[in-house]
Amino acid sequence: MIYVCIPSYNEAPTIGLLLWKIRQVFAGFQREYQLLVLDDGSTDTTREVLERYTRVLPLTVIRHEVRQGYAQSVEKLLREAVDRTDRPKRDSAILMHADFTHSPSFIPDLVRRIESGADIVVTQGKLRGEPSRIRRGLRRLAPMVLHGAVTIPGVRDLISGFAAFRLVALRNAFRETTGRLLTTDGWAVNAELYTRTARYARRLETIPAEERGDLRQRESRVNYWEAVLKLWTSRRALRRASPPLPAEAPTREPQRHAEVASSS
Repeated sequence: MIYVCIPSYNEAPTIGLLLWKIRQVFAGFQREYQLLVLDDGSTDTTREVLERYTRVLPLTVIRHEVRQGYAQSVEKLLREAVDRTDRPKRDSAILMHADFTHSPSFIPDLVRRIESGADIVVTQGKLRGEPSRIRRGLRRLAPMVLHGAVTIPGVRDLISGFAAFRLVALRNAFRETTGRLLTTDGWAVNAELYTRTARYARRLETIPAEERGDLRQRESRVNYWEAVLKLWTSRRALRRASPPLPAEAPTREPQRHAEVASSS
C-alpha cells in the first residue's frame, strides 16, 4: 500500500485537481494506494471540495478544527499511515504539498526506488516558473544555511517537502522518540523529518524534481527572509536531532543525478 500524505490549508483552488491528477497517475501505474489529506483548519471551501472527492476516490480526510501548522499536520499524517499498515516493511508513504508545486508525475519514480530497496527517497527541488529573483535566490540559499548543522550524505536539498518513506523507517523513528517527532517550524520541519528518520534507513536516495511556483493558484505564504531566519535559529535544535548515521546504512545518489541542483 502507498499512502499519499498531503497537508492542506486553504487550498480549495488546487486540492481537487491534485487528487484527480494523482488518480490518473495510479491509473497508469498499477499500485494499491490511499490518499490521506489533513485539512488544517481551512477557512475557505477546502472542506466542501474534499467532501466531494471522498465519494469517488480512496480518500480519508483528517481535520484540525483550529490551524496547528505544518509540523503537526505532517506528523499526524505520517503517524496515520504507520497506524494503518500491517506490512511496514513493504508499504510506503509519500509526502507532498497541496498547492500543485509538486507534480504527481514524480510519484512512480519515488515508488520504484522504494521497491528497489531504498528506505527514504528525497526529491531535490529545482524551482520553475518563479518570476521573483529574490525568492529564487533565497530558496537556493536556504539549504546552505543548514551547512554544519545537518548532514545527510547525498542529500543537498534538506528543505524539500516531497519525499517517500518506507513505513518501517517511520515506525522506528516514532517508537524511539519521546513526545513529538517534529518540533521545529517552517522549512526546518522537512530537514528535521529527514534527519530523524535517516538513522533508521538502510539506504537513502535522491531524485531531481521540479517545484512549479507558476502552478500555485495563490500567492506564496512564505516570507522568504523570515523563513531563512527561522532556519538559522533552528540550527541548534536540528543539530541535537541529528545523531550519526549507522555505519551499515549506506546512502546512494545515482551518478546521473550528480549535477542536479538542490535549489532553484
